[in-house]
Amino acid sequence: MALLLYFGKTFGMSSNLETMCSIAGAGKFINFFKFNWRESTWNLVVVLGAIIGGFIAKYILSNDTIMDINPKTVQELNQLGFNKVGETIVPNEIFGFEAMTSTHGIIILIVGGLLVGFGTRYAGGCTSGHAILGLSSLQKQSLIAVIGFFIGGLIMTNFILPYII
Repeated sequence: MALLLYFGKTFGMSSNLETMCSIAGAGKFINFFKFNWRESTWNLVVVLGAIIGGFIAKYILSNDTIMDINPKTVQELNQLGFNKVGETIVPNEIFGFEAMTSTHGIIILIVGGLLVGFGTRYAGGCTSGHAILGLSSLQKQSLIAVIGFFIGGLIMTNFILPYII
């Protein structure tokens, strides 16, 4: 982080998505993506690291141990329609191939993607950028953004998600 701050570089997944869109030619259609993407290619290592890290976590570091979850939480999740709670890291009812390729799943992915993209642009960065780089450099706007991310997550989890599932 100290080196990123010293050299005035940004860090976060949304910066990488912006760079990838520019590489793909989005700058021909949208002025936002018209920039010298070659200056940001170093940051694509973050994407590669996330992919490699996810692979290592899933296929090398994980085991088949069932997670010990509070029985009340299991009961609440069962009422929402989740089966085999704690047997997988993420619920197959949301993240399984069948769920994501259904009409309902595709609509959720598209709407969710648009909302995340809008929110990231509106907040001037993503959760990783604000929470890691922004907070470490004591940026007030990052503190406000991170508080907003947490409030939004709590609202989504407790009030909106039960109606979507």
